[in-house]
Amino acid sequence: MRLSTAAASRLSADVVRPGYDRAAQAVGIVHFGIGAFHRAHQAWYTDLAMGHGDRDWMITGASLRSADVATQMNPQDGLYTLSERSAASIGVRLVGSVRRVLVASEQPEAVIAELAAPSTRIASFTVTEKGYCRAADGSLDFNLAHSQSLYYFVTQGLRRRRDAGLPGLTLLSCDNLADNGRQLEALMQAYIARHEPDLAAWFADNCTCPATMIDRIVPATTDADRKAVAGISGLDDAAAVVTEPFSQWVIEDRFAGARPRWDAVGAELVADVAPYETAKLRMLNGAHSALAYRGLMAGYGYVHEAIADPDLRAMAQRLMLEEAAPTIAAAPGQDLPAYAAALIERFANPALNHRLIQIAMDGSQKIPQRWLETLAANQRQGRSCPAILSAINAWMNHVRGDNTAIWGPVDDPMADRLRALWQAGERSAVARALFGAGGLFAQTWTATDDDLAALS
Repeated sequence: MRLSTAAASRLSADVVRPGYDRAAQAVGIVHFGIGAFHRAHQAWYTDLAMGHGDRDWMITGASLRSADVATQMNPQDGLYTLSERSAASIGVRLVGSVRRVLVASEQPEAVIAELAAPSTRIASFTVTEKGYCRAADGSLDFNLAHSQSLYYFVTQGLRRRRDAGLPGLTLLSCDNLADNGRQLEALMQAYIARHEPDLAAWFADNCTCPATMIDRIVPATTDADRKAVAGISGLDDAAAVVTEPFSQWVIEDRFAGARPRWDAVGAELVADVAPYETAKLRMLNGAHSALAYRGLMAGYGYVHEAIADPDLRAMAQRLMLEEAAPTIAAAPGQDLPAYAAALIERFANPALNHRLIQIAMDGSQKIPQRWLETLAANQRQGRSCPAILSAINAWMNHVRGDNTAIWGPVDDPMADRLRALWQAGERSAVARALFGAGGLFAQTWTATDDDLAALS
């Protein structure tokens, strides 16, 4: 039997239930990109907050293109299970904070109406780096930011709110972008200035875009995971999420209006997210990507397999402690060596089965903030970064197609462009076209002649 409101009473006693009446709660959040990552953090934190007495913070999910998540969740009335797995144990919780999922490409009016509803106070996003439609220099690519992008739906919802005399919204980016709040704000301003210029002043006065940092490893859910969850819960769950016990969410305390009491259930509200965000991007995400590309080349499929390799483990430790950590201005009490040690332990968790090919997706959108900013910071101090350079070499091999025979086609929005570079020149020419003066990524980091030699 499949999970649903009617079937929930049949769940095993081992499953923790929501501590509130779902039917009595209004929607307060519209979330774009309601994949496993969102369901393992923001929706989970929101469920916990309502369990502690918060009201009217149910979530309407919006998928920009694919109907897959709607197909998973809507027949289940928005319910799903979250399983926290370690080598020693597994705990399962029923999460009730999602009301329904809309497919924006098929239901644009419904998405806009939800954003414009009086009860909605937050619009949030996990659309991955490519969902922000940025050009190579970080500005908004208006060809990508079309009527199926987040910018169109949010702008139309805000316009209706203004016309109805309603308050603005907090726009909460939960993606792995450096200074994600300011980036979202600048991109929204650019879109509004072109398409709805009379809304620009109202947006500036009534909406905010706080920065956030989320740290939780969330592998893609497999059929084997769903079968295991059904064995524990007693019901089939098409939207099941599997994650690690660790979770961290740091949020800039800059909201346009009311918010859930996420800080009462473990989130941290701070004045400056930057030290936490930089550590996560450069240490966790940087090491993850390095393990992905080098691990795939070595024939490994999962993170825990790659980190068990002594050479790759040493590479990851060097990247975090000797290359990334010296570039981070830590906040008071932020222990970067302890963070690195904890990350190695988390990477080694064999219960997650986090696939390297999942981490390797969309590398062209990820490496600027995960590797290149670290390279640039070290370059200014005259330090070299052999671990990251080895990872870049592995990434270059990956986008050339070296891993396709085993792991399938390169999944990257720039795959065709990167493949064309390889077809047009030798390795040294490709390295220069990517990272040399005037290269594709030179706005973040320009390689020296020694760096280019290492990449050639």
